[in-house]
Amino acid sequence: MGVVERMLAAQVSFDDLQVDPATSHLAQAGGKRLRPLLVLLAAQLGPRPQDPAVYDAAVVVELTHLASLYHDDVMDEAPMRRGVPSAQAKFGNSVAILAGDVLFSRASILMAGLGPRAVRLHARTFERLCQGQLHETIGVRQGQSPKGHYIRVLQDKTGSLIAASAMYGVLYSGGSEELANVLAAYGERVGVAFQIADDVIDIRSDGATTGKTPGTDLREGVDTMPVLLLREQREAGSIDAAGEEILHELDHADLNSDAALGEVVDRLRRHPVLEQTERMALAWVA
Repeated sequence: MGVVERMLAAQVSFDDLQVDPATSHLAQAGGKRLRPLLVLLAAQLGPRPQDPAVYDAAVVVELTHLASLYHDDVMDEAPMRRGVPSAQAKFGNSVAILAGDVLFSRASILMAGLGPRAVRLHARTFERLCQGQLHETIGVRQGQSPKGHYIRVLQDKTGSLIAASAMYGVLYSGGSEELANVLAAYGERVGVAFQIADDVIDIRSDGATTGKTPGTDLREGVDTMPVLLLREQREAGSIDAAGEEILHELDHADLNSDAALGEVVDRLRRHPVLEQTERMALAWVA
């Protein structure tokens, strides 16, 4: 990963005192680097795991992920990202959007060096990222299952890039097409599981340890999987009294109040729906 980190640092810098602070902001803040790590791990299944194309692909997926975070934070008006002020909070919306665009451009330039097929593969991944964000922004259409809609968003917004990471690792290390497709399919499932598990973490997290306020998604009015499962139970007439109370609080309480948010979070922590959500996450990678 040391090679990837050095390459990434070079790709987010332009020797431009006006541009560099914005384009390098989130890369310097750290992160799990899950996607480039997956590229390198998948490359171990091919005959050339150290091929330069593997490292280029690893940087491409992280640049793409970083760029998407810049845009996400503008849309969500997020004040923080990775423990530091978000790009839009620090530099403003216009600069954050343009910085994200520049990083997408850098990813495209790197991918072009891997050939026409690489460009097509990554363009399709980028298309799915955008479709996922569109579906999330537009919301559930009439007659559509909210849970099904949510899963579709997770598949496109998160699963698609993780799937691409696994595929690139195999392909650019000289592995077989069949293996690349198998890993891509599983990678997409990992992406969905990752986000469902993150919904649990949003409730169970200790803010002092994670730096994230428990229930942040709830405060923003986002129905994550535990809440969607409760709403599904209400629709089916199988919800218990505790679940009904949680939904009533979510629908009527002022969750800008720390006390009100804390009460809902505590109730969710005690409710079986959280374990149901955990089991769902595990089922996606079983």
